[in-house]
Amino acid sequence: MRCQKAATRTVNNPDGANYTHFCENSVVDYRARALTYYRFMLHRTATLSLLAVLGGCSTMGGPWEDQYGAPLRERTVEEPMLVNHYVIDSPEQTVVGIPQVVLARHADTLSDLARAYGLGYDELAVANPGVDPWLPGDQTPVLLPTQFVLPDVPREGMVLNIASRRLFYFPQMPEGQAQVVKTYPIGIGRVGWETPLGVTTVVAKAVNPHWYVPASVRREHREMGNPLPSVIPPGPDNPLGSRVLKLEMPGYLIHGTNQPYGVGMRVSHGCVRLYPENIEYLYELVNIGEPVRIINEPFLIGELNGEILFEAHQPLEDDAISIDERLEQLFARFGEVSGINLSAAEQDQIRTITSIASGVPVRVRSYDTAEVFARARLVRNIVETDPNSPTLSEVREMMAEVMLEDDQS
Repeated sequence: MRCQKAATRTVNNPDGANYTHFCENSVVDYRARALTYYRFMLHRTATLSLLAVLGGCSTMGGPWEDQYGAPLRERTVEEPMLVNHYVIDSPEQTVVGIPQVVLARHADTLSDLARAYGLGYDELAVANPGVDPWLPGDQTPVLLPTQFVLPDVPREGMVLNIASRRLFYFPQMPEGQAQVVKTYPIGIGRVGWETPLGVTTVVAKAVNPHWYVPASVRREHREMGNPLPSVIPPGPDNPLGSRVLKLEMPGYLIHGTNQPYGVGMRVSHGCVRLYPENIEYLYELVNIGEPVRIINEPFLIGELNGEILFEAHQPLEDDAISIDERLEQLFARFGEVSGINLSAAEQDQIRTITSIASGVPVRVRSYDTAEVFARARLVRNIVETDPNSPTLSEVREMMAEVMLEDDQS
């Protein structure tokens, strides 16, 4: 969401600052967004099939119970990890969390599962190719990508990786206590409205901001037969949600949303949006003056228990740096920090994983399509039904139209 300053209005805020939020919001083209995702998944499924043929590995289309370690029916169902919160035991630790698997229920969607387990829609859908996002099916295993390679940047304040669509918050801890990281899915700026990169700070905070609707947005809604007022007060119709963190970067905010199903997608006009429950929690932790580092790192590499883990995300459509250039920089930096020089075979394996871009950290030296599920925990389904979510028939009709358009293009 690209935010713009306008006329001045005084707002009473907890930090004592007086300023006004003016944020531009427009109708999200979910049909175009879905079409882009559909095309990417077709390419990715074909890549997985080819790798399985060449390497003799199982693909993700078969009965998962027979492919991934101990059959799921023989595993103990555990409680899920504490959502969004991880302890960093030492400064050298580069990976947090563990992958989890949950059995979907009949009425669950990937959007429901993503929000329940602290994930964004895109990262969950990409980690589960071949699973119907709107009707996974009763007892279908769904991989929860709840393991993360930490970005290779200073661990202070907020770090936003727009490539992975995740925010990492490193709060300052009392002396003698272990460092922790809190991580949340974010919605970022779509093509043409990119979320800017760089280092900035939080300069102000606000509860229940007003939204002053720009003329371009009012005109767009009027042409669609859905006119908007010039000012939208706090409440369920306000796209900023109930909390706002204002950045020193002119015109950009970190805020909540009244459209939580867009979190984890590239759908805004530049600002960063979080689930309502996440921004409300984060708002109480973040102080004025805390640093904010916005990066674009689709490829991350780390170590865990002697294993090299590589996490690959699909680069943004408008990424100006080539994949080969990014990987060469990553290999050099990893050797510098860890003292490990990757072999030619390991580098080739990483390039193969890059082409799949599942967003899940995988073991480089022992990678196949089964190893993540073999070490994933089976956890209890904690999804609660959302009475305000779109009906299944409405969503499936939209997706059918998108796929028809793609077939005809």
